[in-house]
Amino acid sequence: MNPNLDKLQPYPFAKLASLKQGLVPADKPHIALSIGEPKHPAPAFVREALVDNLDQLAAYPATRGLDILRQTISDWLCSRFGLGEVCAESQVLPVNGTREALFAFAQAVVSPGSRVVMPNPFYQIYEGAALLAGATPYFVNCSAAEGFRPDFAAVPEAVWQDCELLYLCTPGNPTGALLGMDDLRDLIGLADRYDFTIASDECYSELYFDEDAPPPGLLQACREMGRDDYRRCVVFHSLSKRSNLPGLRSGFVAGDAQVLEKFLLYRTYHGCAMPLPSQHASVAAWRDEEHVRENRALYRDKFSAVLDILDGCLDLTVPPAGFYLWPRVGDGEQFARELFEQQNITVLPGSFLARDAAGINPGREYVRMALVATLGECIEAAHRIRSFCT
Repeated sequence: MNPNLDKLQPYPFAKLASLKQGLVPADKPHIALSIGEPKHPAPAFVREALVDNLDQLAAYPATRGLDILRQTISDWLCSRFGLGEVCAESQVLPVNGTREALFAFAQAVVSPGSRVVMPNPFYQIYEGAALLAGATPYFVNCSAAEGFRPDFAAVPEAVWQDCELLYLCTPGNPTGALLGMDDLRDLIGLADRYDFTIASDECYSELYFDEDAPPPGLLQACREMGRDDYRRCVVFHSLSKRSNLPGLRSGFVAGDAQVLEKFLLYRTYHGCAMPLPSQHASVAAWRDEEHVRENRALYRDKFSAVLDILDGCLDLTVPPAGFYLWPRVGDGEQFARELFEQQNITVLPGSFLARDAAGINPGREYVRMALVATLGECIEAAHRIRSFCT
């Protein structure tokens, strides 16, 4: 067996199941705020596109994906981020969701013994990808003092010298924090100086609250720097959150053509081509923005209602994007246990999403609450949480 498998920690939801084992919840309907699984309806026109192309299940898909899908993704990137050009042939690669691609990417671009830098707290796929590639994760703490952005200035030069891959997550999971254009440009400069690749996980980029201020992206920073080759920069996007299609397992990777050429080679052996009906459904989803605006409006309504109810009873900062709340609660595991027992609400302890680094676990005093349930359930949960806290 691969000895690096022994380095993997249980997934956060396995830890959550262990935490809840033996607890008897209150006799109330259960409300899950723990898993970031969108619950809004999938767009009807995407379902129709999927059904209309079911006959193509009889054909093998190419790993590279359909020309029409790659071109649609290129058009979306240029429109959304103000890019001059993204070559559909060499700078775009469809993938089966960002989770699979973020993991596979490290296997393709990282050499054993190197460093992989990542935010802390983080999406656990980053850590597992680094470990199974034979690399060593380096965790960069995200604190309230830094607006929950990773403190990259605290990373020692020796770490940057050994770094081959930097994972970013903007908007951040679990905090919702954004990296600004200055942050992204500075990191591109570091990548040039120390010769590493930046993998920017932007799967929450379309869930934001100010329609006039969409979150910036890594390729957008490249464009402003005059780097249309997007050298050393790759972004990951998904339809899961944007279009409420987590079960479609559809996303893409875009950026540096030289990096993607090697990643395509890896994926050709990996055997992970997207089924053709899913590709046609994805084309329909990426071409439409109306359902995305409607989706954002639903989340705005939930955040507005929940924050009004929780005002003054939890120590939290309103995130600029995403669908998570990240309140400071003292002991996150104790809070989660007692909230489940007393109110039958499940939240995720922040320590399950973070690691000890620089003498602290930056998630220990927090919990993650995903506002993915219906508006009514979110309002009910907020009232119960307020009752619990007071």
